[in-house]
Amino acid sequence: MTGMNMKTSGNHKTSKYDFLIVGAGLAGASFAHKAVSAGKTCLVIDRNPYIAGLAHTEFVGPIAVHTFGAHIFHTNDDELWHYVNGLTEFNNFINSPMANYRGEVYNLPFNMNTFNKMWGTWRPEDAQAKIAEQRAAQTGEPRNLEEQAISLVGEDVYRKLVQGYTEKQWGRDCTELPAFIIRRLPVRFTYDNNYFTDPHQGIPRAGYDVLVARMLEGSDVKLSTDFDPWYRENWRSVADRLVFTGQIDHFFRQELGMLEWRTVRFESERLEIPNYQGVAVMNFTDRETPWTRIIEHKHFNPVDCDFTIVTREYPAEWQPGEQAAYTVNDERNTQLYERYRKMAADLNDVIFCGRLAEYKYLNMDQVILRAQEIARQALS
Repeated sequence: MTGMNMKTSGNHKTSKYDFLIVGAGLAGASFAHKAVSAGKTCLVIDRNPYIAGLAHTEFVGPIAVHTFGAHIFHTNDDELWHYVNGLTEFNNFINSPMANYRGEVYNLPFNMNTFNKMWGTWRPEDAQAKIAEQRAAQTGEPRNLEEQAISLVGEDVYRKLVQGYTEKQWGRDCTELPAFIIRRLPVRFTYDNNYFTDPHQGIPRAGYDVLVARMLEGSDVKLSTDFDPWYRENWRSVADRLVFTGQIDHFFRQELGMLEWRTVRFESERLEIPNYQGVAVMNFTDRETPWTRIIEHKHFNPVDCDFTIVTREYPAEWQPGEQAAYTVNDERNTQLYERYRKMAADLNDVIFCGRLAEYKYLNMDQVILRAQEIARQALS
Protein backbone atom coordinates (compact mmCIF):
# COMPACT_ATOMS: atom_id res chain seq x y z
CA MET A 1 0.00 0.00 0.00
CA THR A 2 2.93 2.31 0.70
CA GLY A 3 3.49 4.95 -1.94
CA MET A 4 0.40 3.99 -3.92
CA ASN A 5 -3.05 5.43 -4.30
CA MET A 6 -5.80 3.17 -3.04
CA LYS A 7 -8.85 2.97 -5.25
CA THR A 8 -11.86 1.20 -3.83
CA SER A 9 -15.09 0.48 -5.60
CA GLY A 10 -18.36 2.19 -4.87
CA ASN A 11 -21.30 3.82 -6.55
CA HIS A 12 -19.65 7.23 -6.52
CA LYS A 13 -21.01 10.41 -7.97
CA THR A 14 -19.46 11.55 -11.20
CA SER A 15 -19.32 15.20 -10.12
CA LYS A 16 -19.03 15.57 -6.34
CA TYR A 17 -18.50 13.45 -3.27
CA ASP A 18 -20.60 13.82 -0.17
CA PHE A 19 -17.47 14.17 1.96
CA LEU A 20 -13.84 15.09 1.36
CA ILE A 21 -11.93 13.68 4.32
CA VAL A 22 -8.48 15.06 5.06
CA GLY A 23 -6.46 12.37 6.80
CA ALA A 24 -6.41 8.58 6.38
CA GLY A 25 -5.71 7.81 10.02
CA LEU A 26 -8.12 6.20 12.46
CA ALA A 27 -10.32 9.29 12.76
CA GLY A 28 -10.76 9.87 9.04
CA ALA A 29 -11.15 6.16 8.25
CA SER A 30 -13.72 5.67 11.02
CA PHE A 31 -15.77 8.60 9.74
CA ALA A 32 -15.51 7.28 6.18
CA HIS A 33 -16.62 3.78 7.17
CA LYS A 34 -19.69 5.15 8.92
CA ALA A 35 -20.53 7.44 6.01
CA VAL A 36 -20.11 4.78 3.33
CA SER A 37 -22.23 2.37 5.38
CA ALA A 38 -24.97 5.01 5.22
CA GLY A 39 -24.72 5.18 1.42
CA LYS A 40 -22.57 8.32 1.23
CA THR A 41 -19.56 8.85 -1.02
CA CYS A 42 -16.16 9.82 0.33
CA LEU A 43 -12.81 10.91 -1.03
CA VAL A 44 -10.04 10.50 1.56
CA ILE A 45 -6.71 12.26 1.05
CA ASP A 46 -3.52 12.04 3.08
CA ARG A 47 -0.19 13.78 2.64
CA ASN A 48 1.66 10.61 3.68
CA PRO A 49 2.38 7.72 1.30
CA TYR A 50 0.69 5.34 3.75
CA ILE A 51 -2.55 5.02 5.67
CA ALA A 52 -3.22 4.59 9.43
CA GLY A 53 -1.44 7.76 10.58
CA LEU A 54 0.64 7.26 13.71
CA ALA A 55 -0.62 3.66 13.94
CA HIS A 56 1.12 2.83 10.63
CA THR A 57 2.77 -0.60 10.67
CA GLU A 58 5.56 -1.85 8.42
CA PHE A 59 6.75 -5.45 8.23
CA VAL A 60 10.46 -6.28 8.37
CA GLY A 61 10.42 -9.95 7.54
CA PRO A 62 7.89 -11.48 9.95
CA ILE A 63 8.17 -8.61 12.47
CA ALA A 64 5.43 -5.97 12.48
CA VAL A 65 7.18 -2.69 13.29
CA HIS A 66 5.11 0.06 14.92
CA THR A 67 6.66 2.91 12.96
CA PHE A 68 5.59 5.66 15.37
CA GLY A 69 5.86 3.91 18.71
CA ALA A 70 3.84 1.33 20.59
CA HIS A 71 0.17 1.16 19.60
CA ILE A 72 -1.78 -1.22 21.81
CA PHE A 73 -5.52 -1.26 21.31
CA HIS A 74 -7.55 -1.46 24.52
CA THR A 75 -11.18 -0.73 25.31
CA ASN A 76 -13.96 -1.48 27.77
CA ASP A 77 -16.55 -1.17 25.01
CA ASP A 78 -17.79 -4.65 24.03
CA GLU A 79 -19.47 -3.40 20.85
CA LEU A 80 -16.35 -1.60 19.68
CA TRP A 81 -14.18 -4.67 20.35
CA HIS A 82 -16.57 -6.78 18.29
CA TYR A 83 -16.49 -4.13 15.55
CA VAL A 84 -12.69 -3.98 15.14
CA ASN A 85 -12.36 -7.76 15.34
CA GLY A 86 -14.92 -8.00 12.56
CA LEU A 87 -12.54 -5.97 10.38
CA THR A 88 -9.31 -7.87 11.17
CA GLU A 89 -8.06 -10.43 13.66
CA PHE A 90 -6.53 -9.15 16.93
CA ASN A 91 -4.15 -11.11 19.13
CA ASN A 92 -4.42 -11.21 22.93
CA PHE A 93 -1.36 -9.07 23.73
CA ILE A 94 -1.28 -7.89 27.35
CA ASN A 95 0.80 -4.77 27.97
CA SER A 96 3.20 -5.37 30.86
CA PRO A 97 5.93 -2.73 30.46
CA MET A 98 9.04 -2.46 32.60
CA ALA A 99 10.85 0.56 34.04
CA ASN A 100 14.65 0.66 33.96
CA TYR A 101 16.26 3.00 36.49
CA ARG A 102 20.03 2.87 36.04
CA GLY A 103 19.90 -0.88 35.53
CA GLU A 104 17.33 -1.57 38.23
CA VAL A 105 14.23 -3.00 36.56
CA TYR A 106 10.74 -2.48 38.02
CA ASN A 107 7.27 -3.57 36.98
CA LEU A 108 4.71 -1.08 35.66
CA PRO A 109 2.15 0.04 36.54
CA PHE A 110 3.16 0.56 40.17
CA ASN A 111 2.09 -2.62 41.94
CA MET A 112 3.23 -5.07 44.60
CA ASN A 113 6.00 -6.38 42.33
CA THR A 114 7.28 -2.79 42.07
CA PHE A 115 7.13 -2.21 45.81
CA ASN A 116 8.76 -5.52 46.66
CA LYS A 117 11.70 -4.67 44.40
CA MET A 118 11.95 -1.15 45.84
CA TRP A 119 11.48 -1.79 49.58
CA GLY A 120 11.41 -5.56 50.08
CA THR A 121 7.79 -5.40 51.26
CA TRP A 122 5.55 -8.26 50.20
CA ARG A 123 2.29 -7.49 52.04
CA PRO A 124 -0.05 -4.81 50.67
CA GLU A 125 -0.57 -3.19 54.07
CA ASP A 126 3.18 -2.64 54.46
CA ALA A 127 3.44 -1.03 51.00
CA GLN A 128 0.40 1.14 51.75
CA ALA A 129 1.97 2.29 55.00
CA LYS A 130 5.27 3.11 53.29
CA ILE A 131 3.56 5.20 50.61
CA ALA A 132 1.30 6.94 53.14
CA GLU A 133 4.34 7.88 55.23
CA GLN A 134 6.10 9.43 52.25
CA ARG A 135 2.99 11.15 50.95
CA ALA A 136 2.53 12.87 54.29
CA ALA A 137 5.77 14.77 53.73
CA GLN A 138 4.02 16.78 51.03
CA THR A 139 1.72 19.27 52.75
CA GLY A 140 -0.50 21.94 51.30
CA GLU A 141 -1.83 22.27 47.78
CA PRO A 142 0.75 20.98 45.23
CA ARG A 143 2.32 23.91 43.40
CA ASN A 144 3.95 21.92 40.60
CA LEU A 145 4.16 18.45 39.10
CA GLU A 146 6.87 17.29 41.51
CA GLU A 147 4.78 18.11 44.58
CA GLN A 148 1.70 16.61 42.94
CA ALA A 149 3.48 13.33 42.16
CA ILE A 150 4.95 13.02 45.66
CA SER A 151 1.50 13.64 47.14
CA LEU A 152 0.25 10.68 45.06
CA VAL A 153 3.00 8.04 45.28
CA GLY A 154 5.64 9.29 47.73
CA GLU A 155 9.28 10.28 47.35
CA ASP A 156 10.92 6.95 46.39
CA VAL A 157 8.59 6.00 43.55
CA TYR A 158 8.65 9.57 42.27
CA ARG A 159 12.44 9.91 42.25
CA LYS A 160 13.14 6.57 40.58
CA LEU A 161 10.18 5.98 38.29
CA VAL A 162 8.46 9.31 37.57
CA GLN A 163 10.82 12.28 37.69
CA GLY A 164 13.41 11.52 35.01
CA TYR A 165 10.94 10.06 32.53
CA THR A 166 8.57 13.01 32.91
CA GLU A 167 11.33 15.59 32.55
CA LYS A 168 12.51 13.96 29.33
CA GLN A 169 8.94 13.71 28.07
CA TRP A 170 8.26 17.42 28.60
CA GLY A 171 11.76 18.84 28.18
CA ARG A 172 11.73 20.73 31.48
CA ASP A 173 12.11 20.15 35.21
CA CYS A 174 9.15 18.75 37.11
CA THR A 175 9.26 21.78 39.40
CA GLU A 176 8.56 23.92 36.32
CA LEU A 177 5.58 21.84 35.14
CA PRO A 178 2.03 22.51 36.37
CA ALA A 179 0.55 20.08 38.88
CA PHE A 180 -2.49 19.24 36.77
CA ILE A 181 -0.41 17.34 34.18
CA ILE A 182 -0.43 14.40 36.60
CA ARG A 183 -3.93 14.19 38.00
CA ARG A 184 -3.44 10.61 39.15
CA LEU A 185 -0.81 7.90 39.15
CA PRO A 186 -2.31 4.41 39.23
CA VAL A 187 -1.14 2.38 42.22
CA ARG A 188 -2.15 -1.24 42.73
CA PHE A 189 -1.69 -3.27 45.86
CA THR A 190 -1.86 -6.55 43.96
CA TYR A 191 0.73 -8.49 41.99
CA ASP A 192 -0.80 -7.45 38.66
CA ASN A 193 1.47 -6.29 35.84
CA ASN A 194 -1.31 -5.71 33.29
CA TYR A 195 -0.92 -2.01 32.49
CA PHE A 196 -4.47 -1.48 31.25
CA THR A 197 -7.62 -2.22 33.20
CA ASP A 198 -9.81 -2.52 30.10
CA PRO A 199 -11.20 -6.04 29.56
CA HIS A 200 -10.30 -6.02 25.84
CA GLN A 201 -6.71 -5.61 24.70
CA GLY A 202 -4.72 -6.66 21.66
CA ILE A 203 -2.95 -5.76 18.42
CA PRO A 204 -4.03 -6.55 14.84
CA ARG A 205 -2.04 -9.58 13.69
CA ALA A 206 -1.73 -8.17 10.17
CA GLY A 207 -0.95 -4.64 11.39
CA TYR A 208 -3.03 -1.50 11.80
CA ASP A 209 -2.84 -0.67 8.09
CA VAL A 210 -5.08 -3.64 7.35
CA LEU A 211 -7.59 -2.49 9.97
CA VAL A 212 -7.69 1.01 8.48
CA ALA A 213 -7.82 -0.31 4.90
CA ARG A 214 -10.96 -2.26 5.80
CA MET A 215 -12.49 0.92 7.19
CA LEU A 216 -11.68 2.71 3.95
CA GLU A 217 -13.35 0.14 1.72
CA GLY A 218 -15.93 1.86 -0.46
CA SER A 219 -14.12 5.20 -0.33
CA ASP A 220 -11.71 6.64 -2.86
CA VAL A 221 -8.28 7.23 -1.31
CA LYS A 222 -5.45 9.42 -2.61
CA LEU A 223 -2.13 9.20 -0.75
CA SER A 224 0.86 11.56 -1.02
CA THR A 225 -1.76 14.27 -1.48
CA ASP A 226 -1.62 17.39 0.69
CA PHE A 227 -4.67 19.49 1.54
CA ASP A 228 -2.60 22.55 0.63
CA PRO A 229 -2.69 24.25 -1.72
CA TRP A 230 -5.12 22.88 -4.30
CA TYR A 231 -7.75 21.19 -2.13
CA ARG A 232 -7.85 24.07 0.34
CA GLU A 233 -8.88 26.45 -2.41
CA ASN A 234 -11.07 24.06 -4.37
CA TRP A 235 -12.53 21.51 -1.99
CA ARG A 236 -16.12 22.72 -2.51
CA SER A 237 -15.83 21.70 -6.16
CA VAL A 238 -14.93 18.19 -4.97
CA ALA A 239 -17.37 17.55 -2.13
CA ASP A 240 -20.40 18.92 -0.33
CA ARG A 241 -18.73 18.82 3.09
CA LEU A 242 -15.18 18.70 4.41
CA VAL A 243 -13.97 16.51 7.28
CA PHE A 244 -10.65 17.83 8.61
CA THR A 245 -8.57 15.62 10.92
CA GLY A 246 -5.37 17.67 10.86
CA GLN A 247 -4.16 20.33 13.28
CA ILE A 248 -6.94 22.85 13.81
CA ASP A 249 -4.64 25.87 13.93
CA HIS A 250 -3.11 24.74 10.63
CA PHE A 251 -6.56 24.81 9.04
CA PHE A 252 -6.93 28.45 10.11
CA ARG A 253 -3.34 29.25 9.03
CA GLN A 254 -2.38 29.99 12.67
CA GLU A 255 -4.50 33.14 12.44
CA LEU A 256 -4.75 33.39 16.23
CA GLY A 257 -1.32 31.93 16.98
CA MET A 258 0.29 28.51 16.97
CA LEU A 259 -0.78 25.72 19.29
CA GLU A 260 2.09 23.90 21.00
CA TRP A 261 2.80 20.20 20.66
CA ARG A 262 5.41 17.69 21.70
CA THR A 263 6.84 15.29 19.16
CA VAL A 264 8.95 12.14 19.27
CA ARG A 265 12.02 11.19 17.26
CA PHE A 266 12.40 7.48 16.55
CA GLU A 267 15.66 5.60 15.97
CA SER A 268 15.20 2.00 14.85
CA GLU A 269 17.88 -0.65 14.63
CA ARG A 270 18.03 -4.24 13.45
CA LEU A 271 20.00 -6.49 15.79
CA GLU A 272 21.20 -9.92 14.74
CA ILE A 273 20.07 -11.53 17.99
CA PRO A 274 16.72 -13.20 18.71
CA ASN A 275 15.87 -11.20 21.84
CA TYR A 276 17.18 -7.84 23.09
CA GLN A 277 15.23 -6.85 26.22
CA GLY A 278 12.67 -9.59 26.74
CA VAL A 279 9.66 -7.25 26.73
CA ALA A 280 7.86 -5.08 24.18
CA VAL A 281 8.14 -1.81 26.13
CA MET A 282 10.85 -0.75 28.56
CA ASN A 283 10.81 2.78 30.00
CA PHE A 284 14.11 4.39 31.00
CA THR A 285 13.31 6.57 33.98
CA ASP A 286 16.67 8.13 34.85
CA ARG A 287 17.33 11.63 33.55
CA GLU A 288 20.73 10.80 32.04
CA THR A 289 19.57 8.23 29.47
CA PRO A 290 18.51 10.38 26.49
CA TRP A 291 15.64 8.18 25.32
CA THR A 292 12.40 7.63 27.23
CA ARG A 293 11.83 4.05 26.16
CA ILE A 294 12.89 1.21 23.90
CA ILE A 295 10.32 -0.73 21.92
CA GLU A 296 11.17 -4.29 20.84
CA HIS A 297 8.57 -4.95 18.21
CA LYS A 298 8.67 -8.74 17.92
CA HIS A 299 7.20 -9.06 21.44
CA PHE A 300 3.93 -7.40 20.35
CA ASN A 301 3.08 -10.38 18.18
CA PRO A 302 5.75 -13.00 18.97
CA VAL A 303 7.48 -14.52 15.96
CA ASP A 304 10.34 -17.01 15.74
CA CYS A 305 13.26 -15.44 13.89
CA ASP A 306 16.96 -14.95 14.58
CA PHE A 307 16.91 -11.12 14.51
CA THR A 308 15.00 -8.35 16.25
CA ILE A 309 14.04 -4.71 15.65
CA VAL A 310 14.30 -2.15 18.46
CA THR A 311 13.26 1.50 18.44
CA ARG A 312 14.46 4.20 20.82
CA GLU A 313 12.15 7.14 21.45
CA TYR A 314 13.41 10.69 22.00
CA PRO A 315 10.78 13.31 22.94
CA ALA A 316 11.38 16.78 21.54
CA GLU A 317 9.79 20.18 21.08
CA TRP A 318 7.58 20.16 18.01
CA GLN A 319 8.53 22.31 15.04
CA PRO A 320 6.32 23.16 12.02
CA GLY A 321 6.47 20.41 9.44
CA GLU A 322 7.10 17.69 12.03
CA GLN A 323 4.59 15.09 13.19
CA ALA A 324 2.63 16.37 16.20
CA ALA A 325 2.33 13.71 18.90
CA TYR A 326 1.14 15.18 22.23
CA THR A 327 -0.87 18.24 23.14
CA VAL A 328 0.47 20.77 25.64
CA ASN A 329 -2.70 21.42 27.62
CA ASP A 330 -1.54 24.32 29.74
CA GLU A 331 -3.66 27.42 30.28
CA ARG A 332 -2.31 29.31 27.28
CA ASN A 333 -2.91 26.47 24.78
CA THR A 334 -6.27 25.51 26.24
CA GLN A 335 -7.53 29.07 25.84
CA LEU A 336 -6.10 29.34 22.33
CA TYR A 337 -7.73 26.08 21.26
CA GLU A 338 -11.07 27.28 22.61
CA ARG A 339 -10.84 30.34 20.38
CA TYR A 340 -10.13 28.12 17.36
CA ARG A 341 -12.98 25.82 18.36
CA LYS A 342 -15.38 28.74 18.26
CA MET A 343 -14.14 29.68 14.80
CA ALA A 344 -14.65 26.08 13.68
CA ALA A 345 -18.21 26.05 15.03
CA ASP A 346 -19.11 28.86 12.63
CA LEU A 347 -18.26 26.73 9.57
CA ASN A 348 -21.38 24.76 8.72
CA ASP A 349 -19.79 22.75 5.92
CA VAL A 350 -16.55 21.80 7.72
CA ILE A 351 -16.33 19.07 10.37
CA PHE A 352 -13.34 18.83 12.70
CA CYS A 353 -12.60 15.34 13.92
CA GLY A 354 -9.75 13.59 15.75
CA ARG A 355 -7.11 14.42 18.32
CA LEU A 356 -5.22 16.89 16.09
CA ALA A 357 -8.38 18.74 15.11
CA GLU A 358 -9.79 18.69 18.63
CA TYR A 359 -6.45 19.31 20.40
CA LYS A 360 -7.04 16.43 22.76
CA TYR A 361 -5.10 13.28 23.60
CA LEU A 362 -7.29 10.31 22.75
CA ASN A 363 -6.66 6.58 22.92
CA MET A 364 -7.36 4.62 19.75
CA ASP A 365 -10.72 3.33 20.94
CA GLN A 366 -11.71 6.89 21.86
CA VAL A 367 -10.68 8.12 18.40
CA ILE A 368 -12.90 5.56 16.69
CA LEU A 369 -15.88 6.11 18.98
CA ARG A 370 -15.56 9.89 18.71
CA ALA A 371 -15.33 9.78 14.90
CA GLN A 372 -18.34 7.47 14.70
CA GLU A 373 -20.37 9.82 16.88
CA ILE A 374 -19.35 12.86 14.82
CA ALA A 375 -20.32 10.95 11.67
CA ARG A 376 -23.71 10.03 13.15
CA GLN A 377 -24.37 13.69 13.86
CA ALA A 378 -23.29 14.68 10.34
CA LEU A 379 -25.49 12.04 8.76
CA SER A 380 -28.60 12.80 10.78
